[in-house]
Amino acid sequence: MRICLVFASMSGNTEDMAILIKQELEKEGIDVVMEEMDGYSVDQLINFDGVILGSYTWGDGDLPYEAEEFEEELVTLDLTAMPAAVFGSGDRIYPAYCEAVNLFEVTLQKAGATLICDSLKNEFEPKNEAEEEACRRFAQQFSAALKQRV
Repeated sequence: MRICLVFASMSGNTEDMAILIKQELEKEGIDVVMEEMDGYSVDQLINFDGVILGSYTWGDGDLPYEAEEFEEELVTLDLTAMPAAVFGSGDRIYPAYCEAVNLFEVTLQKAGATLICDSLKNEFEPKNEAEEEACRRFAQQFSAALKQRV
């Protein structure tokens, strides 16, 4: 199985999460292609068995600049029944904590993808064992659900 993990990260928080998720998925025997969202062509997603998107939230609940074009193109893609999941980082000081995660879940569903595990939201980078473990569990849940579908 081959999945694409596409992320947007400005300060490295979401990228740190992506690396942990990728490492765990690879332990589960899944081939992971990890790409930055900015400039990535969404058309390539159809060549994978699943997709995981990761994004930080900008300001008060907005997608980051580097994710806007990706999201606009994603909604036009036909990802019918594509297994998918979303993770992201945020700052609890804002009322729309990790809202980019919610926005990408909606967009994936509009494109026909099937969310196969709960989203993962983390404040800033995974900074302790519990938060790192949450990233590993997210990857394990995605892997288990993906393997059931294939």
